[in-house]
Parts: sequence; C-alpha cells; structure tokens
Amino acid sequence: MQKNIFKGLPAQSDNEWTEELFKNQNIHIERIASYGIPSPDKFWYNQPTDEWVMLVSGEAELQFKEQASINLKAGDYVFIPAGKEHRVSYVSREPNCIWLAIHFKTGQL
Repeated sequence: MQKNIFKGLPAQSDNEWTEELFKNQNIHIERIASYGIPSPDKFWYNQPTDEWVMLVSGEAELQFKEQASINLKAGDYVFIPAGKEHRVSYVSREPNCIWLAIHFKTGQL
C-alpha cells in the first residue's frame, strides 16, 4: 500500500506526535512531527537500540551529552548508537519538523 510521509499528520498539536510505520523483532520505523516542541529541559534520550534518523522537513538542533550540538536541515540524517544520550534542543515550527526514525540493533539486519 502506497503512503506519503507528509499526508495524514495532525494539523497542529501541543505535543510531539509519533506514528509507527513498521515494526518487527529487528527494526522499528516511525515518523515524528515536532510542532515546534523540543525535548523537555534536562531530558536525555538513552535508547537501548541504535537509531538512524532523518530530518525530512524543517530545521532542528540535536544535542549530545558532553559533545557539541549539530544543526540539521531538511534532508540531513545522523546515526545515533545505542546508549548515546541525546536530546532535541531546537525544532522549527514553520516549517514543521518531520522526522523519519529507524531503530534497530546492530547486527540484527
């Protein structure tokens, strides 16, 4: 079934919105719409799986604990190893940030 990454998103939200696109025992793919909402202050993601994430639209800043932040523009992507603490410190509202995130365990694909 054909779908479109930009279609079917809520028009606006007071929270980040996530949709699971595919999941099996080895991989989890989701699309995320940020609506101008960064990670909460002092909150750090620390995931048990590796993550490959692409910023499909908008602009964002990804901050890694004890490292410099990186600025992302539409089309940029980054690999985040499991256990690497990170947070989204800035996301644009116009255009809205839309992400494609792929979570997996190295060696499981």
